[in-house]
Amino acid sequence: MTDLLDIADLDRADIERILDLSEQDDLGRPLAGKGVALVFEKASARTRNSMEMATAQLGGHPVYIQKEEVGLGTREPPEDVARTLACYHQLIAARVIDHRNLERMAAAVEAPVLNMLSDRSHPLQALADLLTLKQLRGSLDGAAIAYVGDANNVARSLAEACAKFGISFRIAAPDGYGFDRDELDRLGAHQRADPAAAVRGADVVYTDVWASMGQEGEADIRRDAFASFQVDEALMAAAGDQAWFLHCLPARRGEDVTDAVIEGKRSAVWRQAANRMHTARGAMAWMLGA
Repeated sequence: MTDLLDIADLDRADIERILDLSEQDDLGRPLAGKGVALVFEKASARTRNSMEMATAQLGGHPVYIQKEEVGLGTREPPEDVARTLACYHQLIAARVIDHRNLERMAAAVEAPVLNMLSDRSHPLQALADLLTLKQLRGSLDGAAIAYVGDANNVARSLAEACAKFGISFRIAAPDGYGFDRDELDRLGAHQRADPAAAVRGADVVYTDVWASMGQEGEADIRRDAFASFQVDEALMAAAGDQAWFLHCLPARRGEDVTDAVIEGKRSAVWRQAANRMHTARGAMAWMLGA
């Protein structure tokens, strides 16, 4: 059994196996009669629903655990939380504020630990994004993704996934909100200040909210900084007729994306959201040895 904390920890064959599993409707019942702990320091609609349904599809019983019930690093050390949960559950999944708590949990137990989101990365989202891109194009070979917005955990995991497949990853971000030079070199990504230049010829134009959960106090400053980075019809036109629109959701319509784009014929955000469940199922099956 294997942890899944970061896309960077996987190789291309691992990801291909997860994607293959994700496209199979019936993976048996490897979790029959077993529990999966779902620890949420941060609330989420898509992550909770996709993980609970994926667990049920594998025959398991999901247990939703709120942050107040465990108090990672406050009420109990992450190691003690993980050891306790491992007494009852076959797999531990956590959506955390501090990525280091995931690493401490994983180091403390033999049960596999799955990252449902951290401040550093969002591997389940990246897997759903790759599956969606594969379905839209028929292949990942020669693909190009243009990410418009904050260089956050979603962007980082997606860039790491792209690097595994030789997918061109470009990011357009305002000054001070992009990746630093060392990280760009590590990711093999290209960063530009002009969104139109970044999206030109891309297969996918991708964005996220400008102020993520926990950054609400920066919302006004970020709104000003990102004002010229909205994905609208003009930006999609600059990308070209081949471009699809993706968003990890939730979207702030009228800010990061316009209604016309997210509701348009080249928007695949609902397929992308549905794939969160399929890739959660595939990822857990892979972690359990499938």
